[in-house]
Amino acid sequence: MNLYHKKQRWKIALMAFAVLLVGASLWFSFSLVSKVQEKEVDRIEQWADAVKRKSELVKLTNQTFEELRLALMDLKDYERWKVKLWTLAMDQINKPLNDYTLVLNILQSNAEIPMIVTDMGENVISSYNLNTLDSSILRSIEARSDYTEKGRFDTLFDRMKNDTLRRYIAFWRAEHEPLEIDLYAGVKQRVFYFDSTYFKTLRLGQLKDLGDSLLTSFSDELVTNEYLVPVLFIDQSDRSVIGTNMQDFDTSNPAGFIERLTSQNDSILVDLGGNSKGVIYYEHSPELTQMKYFPFVQFFIIGLFILIAYLGFSTFRKAEQDQVWVGMAKETAHQLGTPISSLMAWNEILAGQGVDKNITKEIETDIDRLTKVTDRFSKIGSVSALKQGDVAEVVSKSVDYLRKRISGKIELVFKAEEPGITAQMNPSLLEWVIENICKNAVDAIEGAGSIHLILHRKEDEVYLDITDTGKGIPANKLKTVFEPGYTTKQRGWGLGLSLVKRIVNDFHRGKVYVLSSTPGTGTTFRIVLRA
Repeated sequence: MNLYHKKQRWKIALMAFAVLLVGASLWFSFSLVSKVQEKEVDRIEQWADAVKRKSELVKLTNQTFEELRLALMDLKDYERWKVKLWTLAMDQINKPLNDYTLVLNILQSNAEIPMIVTDMGENVISSYNLNTLDSSILRSIEARSDYTEKGRFDTLFDRMKNDTLRRYIAFWRAEHEPLEIDLYAGVKQRVFYFDSTYFKTLRLGQLKDLGDSLLTSFSDELVTNEYLVPVLFIDQSDRSVIGTNMQDFDTSNPAGFIERLTSQNDSILVDLGGNSKGVIYYEHSPELTQMKYFPFVQFFIIGLFILIAYLGFSTFRKAEQDQVWVGMAKETAHQLGTPISSLMAWNEILAGQGVDKNITKEIETDIDRLTKVTDRFSKIGSVSALKQGDVAEVVSKSVDYLRKRISGKIELVFKAEEPGITAQMNPSLLEWVIENICKNAVDAIEGAGSIHLILHRKEDEVYLDITDTGKGIPANKLKTVFEPGYTTKQRGWGLGLSLVKRIVNDFHRGKVYVLSSTPGTGTTFRIVLRA
């Protein structure tokens, strides 16, 4: 009956199932992480495409505004030339000419540029192309019911227009220096004019500011968006930073920072047009990194919980086993008490009937051995009383007892390397240990062979090596020979070596283990006691 092997098979099956379960869970987790990672890369590529389109938009917008600015500048120059031409025509109209057709055509052609003519004291003489102003003043006067008479109406109109034209002169002077007209005999006039393109230019500037604002907002949304995957966008040529949303970007060592990003992911090249290119470096989001390591953390926590639970249940199980051991041992000691007493009585009867003394002496020796066994069983579960004693004497007594009760084909040899080797021990329990190991050695020999017991001391430890010439123990069984249920015999419970380990480790606070074993050659057990 080998309970240990059955338990081992269950352990292997459960371990295989656990590994399969963990493997399936990790596969699912990594598959999920891979999908999220692919989506993040797609977001990066979409972002790169948006950046490219933004760059094209910026270039096109700037080009358009520049073309419009140049066109307006040309128009300004053209209008100033027209005003100069008009002033020249005014000069010529006061001079005797054979034909005034050209002069009149020039004067009449200026129907767009607003102009105000003043004397040298800047008193308004006349104005041109200000129909909008006249209409505005008329509507304002008509809204007032107290000026309905013709004379008063004209006076108010002239005064309001004159005041407005003076304000225009102050404003227009800031834009253009007035031109002068030589009328006759040193009489001059000044011509103030205003660009017909002024408001167009002003509107163009407003639109450009709005465009810049929108582009800046668009750039901020792309680059500084905290919800975007962490990215670093640099110019390929001069390696300057175009934008980044990485909070930990090290401006003092950008090369090292870029090298770290390159080691994690491949960079993305973005064609910005006009022989200009940008490079995007990125790293995956912190959430994705956490997802990668979360399964391991989860399994660690679960494993820790299982370990704590296992240790708890193992402690309870061991306590229950100890109670079973103690109960069984005490019950065995109790049951042996009656037949031992009977054997003692029968041996006395045999001695009184004149039976051979050698026979009664051996019977008495076996009765003493049974009494010791009963005493050993009765001590299981109680605190072991350890005393300093001569180990060689205990081993020698055990060897003498066993030598007469094993096969004559097996040589039993004991050797102490030095006299007076003592240790903390319980002699009765130590004899039990020696007997169990030696009996297992006899079963392993299966015929002729030898068992050598060597006692020696090293510093504060005492070693007892028991070597047999039996069949040995397979390497894969060396760690299981002390487990309950382990046995190589067809009939047996496999409790002998388990009991040996309990006595040495628990009662004597020592150690017992297989020092060496070679299949077909033999095995050496080592018992270690405190000197």
